Amino acid sequence: MTDHRKETRQRVFLKGRIVFNNGSSSFDCLVRDLSASGARLVLSDATTLPQVFDLYIPQKDRTFRASLCWRREDGIGVVFEEPVRAAVTDTEAALRQRIGELEAENAALRRLLASAA
Repeated sequence: MTDHRKETRQRVFLKGRIVFNNGSSSFDCLVRDLSASGARLVLSDATTLPQVFDLYIPQKDRTFRASLCWRREDGIGVVFEEPVRAAVTDTEAALRQRIGELEAENAALRRLLASAA
Protein backbone atom coordinates (compact mmCIF):
# COMPACT_ATOMS: atom_id res chain seq x y z
CA MET A 1 0.00 0.00 0.00
CA THR A 2 1.37 3.42 -0.92
CA ASP A 3 1.75 5.94 1.89
CA HIS A 4 0.53 9.38 0.76
CA ARG A 5 1.25 11.16 4.03
CA LYS A 6 3.42 14.27 4.08
CA GLU A 7 4.69 13.43 7.58
CA THR A 8 5.37 10.23 9.46
CA ARG A 9 2.73 9.48 12.03
CA GLN A 10 3.71 8.42 15.51
CA ARG A 11 1.94 5.40 17.00
CA VAL A 12 -0.04 6.51 20.05
CA PHE A 13 -2.82 5.26 22.30
CA LEU A 14 -4.73 8.39 23.29
CA LYS A 15 -8.34 9.06 24.20
CA GLY A 16 -10.04 11.49 21.85
CA ARG A 17 -13.39 13.21 21.60
CA ILE A 18 -15.07 13.98 18.28
CA VAL A 19 -17.27 17.08 18.50
CA PHE A 20 -19.67 18.44 15.86
CA ASN A 21 -23.05 20.21 15.46
CA ASN A 22 -21.67 23.29 17.22
CA GLY A 23 -20.73 21.21 20.24
CA SER A 24 -24.15 19.61 20.67
CA SER A 25 -22.99 16.19 19.42
CA SER A 26 -19.91 14.30 20.52
CA PHE A 27 -18.54 10.84 21.19
CA ASP A 28 -15.31 9.19 22.26
CA CYS A 29 -12.72 7.68 19.97
CA LEU A 30 -9.22 6.29 20.20
CA VAL A 31 -6.30 8.05 18.50
CA ARG A 32 -3.91 5.36 17.20
CA ASP A 33 -1.54 7.33 14.92
CA LEU A 34 -0.79 11.04 15.16
CA SER A 35 1.23 13.65 13.30
CA ALA A 36 1.08 17.41 13.04
CA SER A 37 -1.07 17.08 9.91
CA GLY A 38 -3.43 14.20 10.69
CA ALA A 39 -4.39 11.09 12.62
CA ARG A 40 -5.89 7.62 12.45
CA LEU A 41 -8.88 7.14 14.74
CA VAL A 42 -10.64 4.01 15.92
CA LEU A 43 -14.36 4.34 16.61
CA SER A 44 -17.61 2.45 16.44
CA ASP A 45 -18.31 1.24 12.92
CA ALA A 46 -21.94 2.33 13.29
CA THR A 47 -20.91 5.95 13.75
CA THR A 48 -22.04 8.57 11.26
CA LEU A 49 -19.67 11.51 10.95
CA PRO A 50 -19.81 14.83 9.15
CA GLN A 51 -17.03 15.60 6.67
CA VAL A 52 -15.52 18.18 9.04
CA PHE A 53 -15.47 18.05 12.85
CA ASP A 54 -13.36 18.97 15.87
CA LEU A 55 -11.09 16.39 17.50
CA TYR A 56 -10.21 17.09 21.13
CA ILE A 57 -7.32 15.15 22.66
CA PRO A 58 -7.44 15.71 26.44
CA GLN A 59 -3.96 14.36 27.17
CA LYS A 60 -2.47 16.91 24.75
CA ASP A 61 -5.03 19.58 25.72
CA ARG A 62 -5.48 20.40 22.03
CA THR A 63 -8.41 20.64 19.68
CA PHE A 64 -7.94 20.14 15.95
CA ARG A 65 -10.27 20.91 13.05
CA ALA A 66 -10.31 17.58 11.24
CA SER A 67 -11.52 16.57 7.77
CA LEU A 68 -12.44 12.99 7.04
CA CYS A 69 -9.91 11.62 4.55
CA TRP A 70 -10.73 7.91 4.41
CA ARG A 71 -12.88 5.34 6.17
CA ARG A 72 -12.37 1.58 6.64
CA GLU A 73 -13.73 -1.11 8.91
CA ASP A 74 -10.97 -0.59 11.43
CA GLY A 75 -11.19 3.21 11.64
CA ILE A 76 -10.89 6.53 9.86
CA GLY A 77 -8.11 8.79 8.69
CA VAL A 78 -8.33 12.53 9.21
CA VAL A 79 -6.36 15.51 8.02
CA PHE A 80 -6.00 18.49 10.34
CA GLU A 81 -7.02 21.73 8.68
CA GLU A 82 -5.65 23.93 11.43
CA PRO A 83 -5.70 24.05 15.20
CA VAL A 84 -9.06 25.32 16.37
CA ARG A 85 -9.01 28.50 18.35
CA ALA A 86 -10.02 26.97 21.60
CA ALA A 87 -12.91 28.40 23.53
CA VAL A 88 -10.41 28.54 26.39
CA THR A 89 -8.62 31.38 24.59
CA ASP A 90 -11.86 33.36 24.35
CA THR A 91 -12.66 32.55 27.97
CA GLU A 92 -9.21 33.64 29.11
CA ALA A 93 -9.58 36.96 27.31
CA ALA A 94 -13.00 37.51 28.90
CA LEU A 95 -11.62 36.61 32.33
CA ARG A 96 -8.67 38.98 31.93
CA GLN A 97 -11.05 41.77 30.96
CA ARG A 98 -13.30 41.03 33.96
CA ILE A 99 -10.30 40.94 36.31
CA GLY A 100 -9.23 44.35 35.02
CA GLU A 101 -12.73 45.72 35.64
CA LEU A 102 -12.83 44.27 39.16
CA GLU A 103 -9.36 45.64 39.98
CA ALA A 104 -10.46 49.12 38.85
CA GLU A 105 -13.65 48.82 40.92
CA ASN A 106 -11.63 47.64 43.92
CA ALA A 107 -9.25 50.61 43.60
CA ALA A 108 -12.20 53.01 43.41
CA LEU A 109 -13.75 51.48 46.55
CA ARG A 110 -10.42 51.77 48.40
CA ARG A 111 -10.22 55.46 47.47
CA LEU A 112 -13.80 55.93 48.68
CA LEU A 113 -13.06 54.21 51.98
CA ALA A 114 -9.86 56.20 52.45
CA SER A 115 -11.66 59.50 51.84
CA ALA A 116 -14.46 58.56 54.29
CA ALA A 117 -12.04 57.72 57.11
